[in-house]
Amino acid sequence: MTRCGGPSWSFVAPTYPVLLLVSFILLLLVTLSVPIDKSIYLFRLTAAASLKLIDSSASASATFGVFGYCTSGVDVSIAIIHDDTSAECSKAHLGYTFPSAFASALKISGFENLISRTLTGVLALHPLVVALTFVTLLISLFMLRRGSNGTSRLPSLVALIIGLITAVLTTAVFLIDVILVAVVRKHVHNDTEGALTLSWGNAVWMTLVAAILLWIANVGACAGVCGGNRRRTAVDAEKY
Repeated sequence: MTRCGGPSWSFVAPTYPVLLLVSFILLLLVTLSVPIDKSIYLFRLTAAASLKLIDSSASASATFGVFGYCTSGVDVSIAIIHDDTSAECSKAHLGYTFPSAFASALKISGFENLISRTLTGVLALHPLVVALTFVTLLISLFMLRRGSNGTSRLPSLVALIIGLITAVLTTAVFLIDVILVAVVRKHVHNDTEGALTLSWGNAVWMTLVAAILLWIANVGACAGVCGGNRRRTAVDAEKY
């Protein structure tokens, strides 16, 4: 029979669901980012463009999340005259492009390809990992129950399998977020000639933390499976 070292199962079992719960909350918040929750976003575009008029300028910003974007009010200044347009958010949907209203209000063009609808469509993996994390969390609760031999090996094994899949997908989602922001950042740097600047959002790092916690949690699930083997081996040895 397989023997495994590692931390005591009595310590690991309660910790595992806690790590899954924190990961679930983080991933859920990221999924509910802009335009649903305006405080959480993948990246922000800020514009400060000089218009082709005497003493004229325009400034605005837009934040982008999993299901869309929100633009701030655009402040257009012509000499001593100021004109503000109201802030607005897109409808929540998968796959979006650079907001044309944002570009037209700033009198800038040619930026339509900064954001790919196909790449933003891949963000659909966010709600998927939320669902998988929730399922793993539910299964992990059964790991707290002990059988007649003092183990919870079957729920631990199932949680480990699903948890590994969830951790891999969450890591992939984090990489997709990084690639999305990096690609947009590259286009902004090469194509806008300083008209736009990009800053990273908090949602990217929240996904990273969730992925790390999921991998740590899987170590706990592995300890549960190994703990079950070790206890069963000890019971068999006592019989003989």
